[in-house]
Amino acid sequence: MHVTESFWLVMAIVIYFGVMVAIGFYSWLQTQKYDDYVLGDRGLNPFVAGLSAGASDMSGWLLMGLPGALFVSGMSELWIVIGLFLGSWANWKWVAPRLRAYSEVSNNSITLPSFFENRTRDTSRVLRIVAAVIIIFFFTFYVSSGMVSGGRYYESTFGGNYLVGMLIVGSITVLYTFIGGFLAVSYTDVVQGGLMFLALLAVPIMALVAVDNPGEIFSYATDHPYGPWPEGNPDYFNLIAGVSAATIIGNIAWGLGYFGQPHIVTRFMALKSPSQATSARRTGMIWVAICYAGAVFTAMVGTMFFSQTTYSVTDQSGYETVFLDLARILFHPLLAGLVLTAVLAAIMSTMSSQLLITSSALVEDLFRIFRKDPSHTTLLVASRTMVVLIAIIAMIMAARPSDTILGLVGFAWAGFGAAFGPVVFASLYWRRLTAPGAIAGMIVGAVTVFVWGSTEVLANTIYEIVPGVILATAAMAIVSLATTPKPGVESEFDQAIAVTDYAVRHPEATFEDALGATQRAK
Repeated sequence: MHVTESFWLVMAIVIYFGVMVAIGFYSWLQTQKYDDYVLGDRGLNPFVAGLSAGASDMSGWLLMGLPGALFVSGMSELWIVIGLFLGSWANWKWVAPRLRAYSEVSNNSITLPSFFENRTRDTSRVLRIVAAVIIIFFFTFYVSSGMVSGGRYYESTFGGNYLVGMLIVGSITVLYTFIGGFLAVSYTDVVQGGLMFLALLAVPIMALVAVDNPGEIFSYATDHPYGPWPEGNPDYFNLIAGVSAATIIGNIAWGLGYFGQPHIVTRFMALKSPSQATSARRTGMIWVAICYAGAVFTAMVGTMFFSQTTYSVTDQSGYETVFLDLARILFHPLLAGLVLTAVLAAIMSTMSSQLLITSSALVEDLFRIFRKDPSHTTLLVASRTMVVLIAIIAMIMAARPSDTILGLVGFAWAGFGAAFGPVVFASLYWRRLTAPGAIAGMIVGAVTVFVWGSTEVLANTIYEIVPGVILATAAMAIVSLATTPKPGVESEFDQAIAVTDYAVRHPEATFEDALGATQRAK
């Protein structure tokens, strides 16, 4: 890399880091109490919520892993995208409005474990503790994957030391999360989501302009040599070529994981009103659809660009640098640097959300059990301390990564999807759910994912989220039917559904309006 190019790239990264920290300080000024730090005092704009949920969901996989996989194998890699898109839509459609209303109706729950406890009237605290432990366990792996991504990004972009890069990216993420909490995470997600969106539009469009006969983009890869295919790949556009039914089912099943991802569903709880879920869903789904399309077209035009020019893909094994290489080649170094920060944005937006949720689980769902009526100042100090502590543990784990980035992400995604997904859905749609049933479902889901994912023979048959969700749902249903809901659970369920329905029918109504109207109607 030339000195001049390095200078512009560093300038772009410094500008980006400066904006992130500035947003953190701005959010700090808006954060007056503990509920602000954890959930933004339920005042999240639907546009911010939609973009924030998408940005915190997507990681470096969207800009590196997906284009690389599509470049190498073709459209048979699209099944995960299809599953994730459908799962994201279903999550916004069926979970968001009800969770927003129910979480406040049920004793103003501000975390997922506290919602489970309040929803089932569990006085033993076992449900809340089990949920918090699952969050801490799986998110430590998830945050670690972000640290690994940051280190490898620095290594490949600057040719620098992996550990140095991991520490820089991790420290900046911790800094703005530590300062501004939920608002900082949400606002930075908007900037980061915007960067990812623009980059995934600009790179394939500019590459398409640079190639001969752009109209061949939908046929080029099948007939011409490129990358790992010296004679072309005749099955490039075939969705089922070389893919087993179990693999297709497992990849589509990634979509099931959405219902149980705490860092995503927390955005639903933070909306101003249940009625705003519709607007937020439209924003989020448009963003997701265009970003996926950009990643797909980046791979497709890459097959033409790198075979028609003298340039080559840096990563000659997984071809995961297709997007990065195109950005460096096609843009001025400063613009290329800004485009490349989109990868950093994808990494940091996901990691910051996970840090905050894990901190909330430690403080709201464990610390407050043993410390009665702590002050807002005490809770804020404890939350910020936990952000730093979790980051340090994740950095230690990431110092010598034992798995791929996708492997770490897949394990944590399946863990949350199986442990929490069935319980979240049942909480919102089944009044007979009981605390023992929820506990059984979470434990069975988490253990199944851990055992299945750790056993090579089982892991190679189908993605662990599939057996995890099936067994968790069965355990939850059987135990719930064998036990009795606590008094008040079913009447509160009816009230939460009534509030949701009223808010959806009256989009201008606030949560308080909807609650008042349903209470008067009794």
